[in-house]
Amino acid sequence: MNFDTHRAGLLLHPTSLPSGTLADAGRWLDFMQAAGFCVWQMLPLGIPLSGLSPYQCASAFAVNPALFPETRVDMRRFVGWHRQQYYWLDDYARFMILKAEHGGAPWTDWPVPLRDRDPDALAAFDAAHADALKAVMVEQYRAAVCWQGIRAAAAERGIQLFGDMPIFVAHDSADVWAQRDLFLLDEQGHPTVVAGVPPDYFSATGQRWGNPHYNWDAMRADGFHWWRRRLATHFEWFDLLRIDHFRGLVASWEIPAQEPTAIHGKWVVVPGAELLQKIADEMGELPLVAEDLGIITPDVTELRHRFGLPGMAVLQFAFDHHADNPHKPENVHPDTVYYTGTHDNDTTLGWWSSQSDEVRHQAMQQMRIDDPAALPAAMIDTVLHSRAALAMLPLQDVLNLGSAARMNTPGTNSGNWTWRFEWDALPADLAPRLLQQLQKAQRCEIPPKP
Repeated sequence: MNFDTHRAGLLLHPTSLPSGTLADAGRWLDFMQAAGFCVWQMLPLGIPLSGLSPYQCASAFAVNPALFPETRVDMRRFVGWHRQQYYWLDDYARFMILKAEHGGAPWTDWPVPLRDRDPDALAAFDAAHADALKAVMVEQYRAAVCWQGIRAAAAERGIQLFGDMPIFVAHDSADVWAQRDLFLLDEQGHPTVVAGVPPDYFSATGQRWGNPHYNWDAMRADGFHWWRRRLATHFEWFDLLRIDHFRGLVASWEIPAQEPTAIHGKWVVVPGAELLQKIADEMGELPLVAEDLGIITPDVTELRHRFGLPGMAVLQFAFDHHADNPHKPENVHPDTVYYTGTHDNDTTLGWWSSQSDEVRHQAMQQMRIDDPAALPAAMIDTVLHSRAALAMLPLQDVLNLGSAARMNTPGTNSGNWTWRFEWDALPADLAPRLLQQLQKAQRCEIPPKP
């Protein structure tokens, strides 16, 4: 993504397509092209461990086969693809079959020889499950082939694919089971410290996420090989990638595993600059976006700037009396991805409907409007006309939907990740109207006259 240009995109996870899968991808890309959008952003494509959240997945590398329609593949190429994916694929297949055989129990509860990856136990397991292991791997191969077709179709339409990568991985994942030395675990494989964020004005007890922390000394010793493979794999799928909780590459909040909340933790410095430099040495340009929302310290901003990474701003956070609020349109810089709201926010209409009179007054003053009903549309227009190089709109906001269409409410465990739109919600005149709006905001090229 060239951040010297002004472009616009849509935020929509594949599960929100009418089929709930990528079977609709072609029709969706046609709509995006007709409307003038050139970036499709989605959430992580991994396999949710429990529930539907794509931010706690069984693997940092594998994708969810349920998202992909049945695809014919050339099995003669499978061997070569398998060889390219050696770093994660075999252990992922073992993990998924073992987990199923043990009733979904976490790997720390498996029989000790399998939990601890005894070579003889693994060899016996592989021999007894050869067909099942290959079937799991072929699932991933089919998904990869299907995706390359989608990526080619997007490129033909001038659309870039924008992915999302959680900074931490789930403890009960193939990655932690297969490479325990890269994480801070005890002899039984349990985390000694877990990830989260400290108390703030959103939560008096902070957030205890429970993910294991990385053993950065071990990662540094092998040149951050796991991270380099992880990012390389993601860039086989995406043109642009958001790193969730980017501040965790400067310092991370370590909570003793026995603590029930995030209160009693401490900040621990992370060699994020070394990691990014290693990746930059390999790749050159870093097509990354830093999720830098929340309370961000100067060292986080400095790291982002050092590697030329755009940050994020959210217009819903702009309406207060602080002149230096980075989410206010006048404070948004070109090296920014600007949103009306993200997957963790209420829809803009839902958010607006729930605001106090004070916030409503402040917002209408800032947006320079007199009609409260015009506010959601004015917010879209503000993001599009901002200095941000990339303006991102959730489809829910484009369709002016209320809270029933919200994707996720952080801190809750039900009712999330289920929203889908229907094709008849996109009237025939919507794409031309959006195209005109983007052209007026100079966020897409005006097609030549015939």
